Amino acid sequence: MIDPISRPARSAQLRPREVAERIKQYILQNRLGPGDALPTEAELCAAVGASRSSVREAIRILTALDIVEVRHGYGTYVGTLSLAALVESLTFRGLLSRDDDFRVLAELVEVRQTLEQGLAAAITTALDQDLHLELGRLADQMDERARAGKTFIEQDREFHLLLMKPLGNELVTQLTAAFWDVHAIVAPALHTTPASVRETVAAHHAIVEALFARDLDGFTDAVAAHYAPVRRHLKENRGL
Repeated sequence: MIDPISRPARSAQLRPREVAERIKQYILQNRLGPGDALPTEAELCAAVGASRSSVREAIRILTALDIVEVRHGYGTYVGTLSLAALVESLTFRGLLSRDDDFRVLAELVEVRQTLEQGLAAAITTALDQDLHLELGRLADQMDERARAGKTFIEQDREFHLLLMKPLGNELVTQLTAAFWDVHAIVAPALHTTPASVRETVAAHHAIVEALFARDLDGFTDAVAAHYAPVRRHLKENRGL
């Protein structure tokens, strides 16, 4: 049975964003989760009190936000609720101009460092031996690739996501991935040097060593050292 939302009678004056809010309320009130099917278009119109055209436009808005997913030939479902919209917004802001590029990157560095240092105690307590070995393997791969003059973007991303894995907090993991992805897109505007690359690799090794020793202060210092090169480049380029 479809539970209609307690709303005034259908109105042709409803704007798409108002209808989108009603659909979000419908999802919450019916306790639908990612992957659950929404009712048919006609049923959804009745449930939220809106016209077909308004519902279709609202679905387009919610699809762009990953709140719903349209599977052509099958129906409409609750989406994965990812942070793709956040990534797109921050990336676009960062790429609008060089000044915004550097400012967005400076803000991202601040947030990423604060997040990892703020969770230092939980990470060092929860990390198990298998994940510690995997982090060490990734740090070694970064070292090998740096010595060969290659980038280590994939290894770096996986490293920082693994740091958050033992926390079991999906939102923290998604935020970490989102901030890393934006960072990777806007960071190329900065000039890096072989010395700064080696410094970054050494910081990853230091993070692994601090985790092995359950050294909270060492972990916090190593995280700061990891972001030091990009902070320095930002200061040199824009005085940030």
